[in-house]
Amino acid sequence: MLTEVISEVAVNILDSTEYAGAAVLMALESMIAPVPSEAVMPFVGFQVADGKWNFWLATLATSLGSITGSLLSYWMGYAGGKPVVLKFGKYLLLNVHDLEMTERYFHRRQGLMTVFIARFIPVVRHFISIPAGMGKMPLVPFILVTALGSTLWNVFLLICGMKLREHWTIVQTYSHQADLVIVALALIALAWFYRTRMRRRQAYGSSS
Repeated sequence: MLTEVISEVAVNILDSTEYAGAAVLMALESMIAPVPSEAVMPFVGFQVADGKWNFWLATLATSLGSITGSLLSYWMGYAGGKPVVLKFGKYLLLNVHDLEMTERYFHRRQGLMTVFIARFIPVVRHFISIPAGMGKMPLVPFILVTALGSTLWNVFLLICGMKLREHWTIVQTYSHQADLVIVALALIALAWFYRTRMRRRQAYGSSS
């Protein structure tokens, strides 16, 4: 059963790495690495629901991770601008198109509220710290809005994971149907990814 395997692997990883591992994963999530918070925080919620982790320590660890990753991205944008981001970003599988999209979003709506709201927007939240750094946003306000937005988002996903764990017997009952949905979504995602990359390659080829 796919859902059972995924949950067991995720929980085993968190069991072995504990709070530090969750913090590192969330630091990567707040940078340009392809580590979605939706694939981390619900399983942190599993740990809390199982009584293995403390809710407040889990929140503190993952929030500190998010802030650390955001600060590293902010520094890359502030100190070196886009050339430095592109240089180091290749080691984290940087998606240049997503970075450019986030830059446009930031420049249209500059301000602290933009950084805060971005923490709840898929893709944008991975990159928003970079244009904030490039735009020389004041550091202390940046840290404050980042901490608030990241913590709210992390706690939301953590609680979702806790609720999911509490009803895990129901999930197991319908796991076969869930497996089919997961496989279907994975295939759709792969098809979309391939189609998008081919279109960009053709666009770049025609413009060169």
